Amino acid sequence: MEVSIGVAAKALGVRPETLRRWEEQGKIPPPRRTPGGTRRYDLDRLLQAAPKHAPGPRVTLAYARVSSHDQKDDLARQVERLKSFCAANGWTFEVIQDVGLGVDYKKKGLQDLLGRICLGEAERLVITHQDRLLRFGADLVFSLCERFGTEVVLIEAAEDPSLEAEWVQDMLEIITAFSARLYGSRSHKHKKLMDCLQKEMTTG
Repeated sequence: MEVSIGVAAKALGVRPETLRRWEEQGKIPPPRRTPGGTRRYDLDRLLQAAPKHAPGPRVTLAYARVSSHDQKDDLARQVERLKSFCAANGWTFEVIQDVGLGVDYKKKGLQDLLGRICLGEAERLVITHQDRLLRFGADLVFSLCERFGTEVVLIEAAEDPSLEAEWVQDMLEIITAFSARLYGSRSHKHKKLMDCLQKEMTTG
């Protein structure tokens, strides 16, 4: 019987992200793909071949994030900093990267990170600064780490100067979204507010 990735993951007691990772690692037979690219799993074959879902060696997960694609140099610097720090401590680690606003909870890397913490796969979480994780809500993630026995390591306790520009960008995105919802994206009031914000940005 062929099933979707959601049904297959539920049958095995894992997250869909875990099935995708097992597929990449060659731990399960590759699923059939529909013309639209959707995975379809032979459930009987999958149940026989899938690894038993027992806790394996826990790893260190390092997380790097920037707000936009034009900050890729900064992202590369974060990644190298994380790699050097983890290697110097002798940890087995993986680096998860994201490009997206600090107020966006739906970033692919962040979702993967949270899923693996909840599965008990993360020995520790390493980030350069708290705001690299989330602009608001990092404390909630830290509580989640505590719940699942994941140590949190912040390389830099002091404020990262490079985060100031990202903070402004995040606020602009929030104001733009609320203004568009309140006034309509094509309204005169919305355009006037955006013009005022841009003026303040260039003169401030």
